[in-house]
Amino acid sequence: MAPDGAPDAATARALDLFVKLMRAQRAVTGVTEPSILASGLTVTQFGVLEALLHKGPLCHGDLQRKVLTSPANLSDVIDKLERRGLVTRGRAEADARRVRVHLTEAGRALIEHRFPTHAEAVRQAMRGLSAVEQATLACLLRKLGLAIEAETTR
Repeated sequence: MAPDGAPDAATARALDLFVKLMRAQRAVTGVTEPSILASGLTVTQFGVLEALLHKGPLCHGDLQRKVLTSPANLSDVIDKLERRGLVTRGRAEADARRVRVHLTEAGRALIEHRFPTHAEAVRQAMRGLSAVEQATLACLLRKLGLAIEAETTR
């Protein structure tokens, strides 16, 4: 910080980027969230079903990393999906201490029906960027995430 309390150039640049990133995230969410909510699911519930559809049965820890939620929230989400008959839990064959979450037929039918609408909403949200710009942004965001992760796990 400068003596007058103004941020230095590096801090000002980082703050400007942060604001732009948060505004972009809100704009994308505004376009994509309605298709998720129309399915009768929360964003996290949809994320769990989508992860199971594309990755197959997963343990809680793997699901938590995929949908970016806390262990407590994930347990609650899975409980609710299980009550609705959309997922089941079972012990992992390789390690009976681990619980794997599986899609049921009803869960698979729901996410297979709703995912194309969501994917189209995501495509629409990204239409302001060319294919090259989307690829560049994806690389930059991954680099940023990995750098932060590396610093926080030291």
